This record gives sequence, C-alpha cells and structure tokens, in this order.
Amino acid sequence: MSFAEGVRPQVVLLFGPPGAGKGTIGSMICAAGNHFHLSSGQFFRRLSPESDSGKLFHEYSSRGELLPDEITISIWKRYTQGLIDTNRFFPRQQLLLLDGLPRTPQQVDLIAESVDVLHIIALQVQDPGVLQRRIARRAQIEKRLDDADPEVFRKRYEEYRAKTLKVVERYPSEIIKYYSAQQTPIEVLRDVLVGSAETLKAMPNPMPSAEKTLERPAINTGG
Repeated sequence: MSFAEGVRPQVVLLFGPPGAGKGTIGSMICAAGNHFHLSSGQFFRRLSPESDSGKLFHEYSSRGELLPDEITISIWKRYTQGLIDTNRFFPRQQLLLLDGLPRTPQQVDLIAESVDVLHIIALQVQDPGVLQRRIARRAQIEKRLDDADPEVFRKRYEEYRAKTLKVVERYPSEIIKYYSAQQTPIEVLRDVLVGSAETLKAMPNPMPSAEKTLERPAINTGG
C-alpha cells in the first residue's frame, strides 16, 4: 500500500550497528541538502507511553529486542503519513533518509510496498568496544537509561549482526556504499558526500505507485 495520493517516496537507507553515528550523519547530510532524515528512534520515542503501541515498544526495547515486523512498519507508515499531512516532509521534492529501518528481511518486503530504495549508505565499525563507549556517552548526555546498560547494548549488537546485516544483502550491490564510521563525524560526512554524491544531489522524481512498481530495482530473494 502506498502513501496518500499514490506517491512512493524515494529513499536512501542508512545502515550501521548501534553507536555507528547514523543519526548524526543523517542529520548532517540533510543540513547540507534538501532531504528529510527520519530515524526509527524518532517515531518510537514519540509514541505515547499510555498507548498500546507505546507500551509494547517499551516492553521490547527494555530487553534490547525488536518489535514484531508488522507493528514496526505500521507505526512507521502512520508517522510518515503524518509528516506528509502536516507539510514537514515533501516526498515530491525531498529524498527520505531512513535510519534504522528496515531491520529484518521481512521488513524489506513490507516497506517495498510503499517506497523506492535508491541508495544505501552502510556505516562500518569493526571494534564493538568503540560502539559501546559511544553508546555509554550518549546515554549520559541524553539521559537514556536503556543505552547505559551493557547487556542491552550486547543484545542490540547481536540483533544487528544476526538480522540487520542480512537486510543489506537483500538489495542490489550496485546501490550500496560502505564507509568507515570509526572516523570523526566530519570525516565520515566528507566520505559520504563524495561517495554518494550522485544520489544525494539529485531531486526526487516520485511516480504513482502503479507506474513505479515496474521500474523498481529487484530485491534479492536469496535461497
């Protein structure tokens, strides 16, 4: 199912383990261009803690686990449609930099019904110790107690390695660019702006869903 008016937003996916700096780089890219950055943390943290979705999210996140796929995509679609309806995201004029989604192979199929994935920016950090130190520092600054728990980090990191890394393999290799995220944010931004310039400098040209479905790059089904 597409968004309102049958528009399929054109998307750049940001991948990387917890602590790789996806949110920082996504925000910096958007500040340098005319794009909209949306992280899964944004729409999850803005759920009302009294709502059914909010209670479920906090139950799973406190254990370092992911929400069921269908629920995750449903929440994301409602939130994104709200951005469109309130004139904060303009899919006919802006690329959507999607950070933290999809996280499982099934989510790849679920979002394929609604968006066109043009490009993937994959941030790599070889040393998990670097990631854990970054997460701990962020927890102190942002007062996010779940981030401060090393066991929660370990589970999130294992989830990423077990599930999310397989997500990248579902997309054509020619649309994926890998970057070292063990550098400073400025150095990572420099590399991304150079390596992914062709996609990031382009204006989106979303077409109605029925026409665009025939033109989308094939997703690898594996097996």
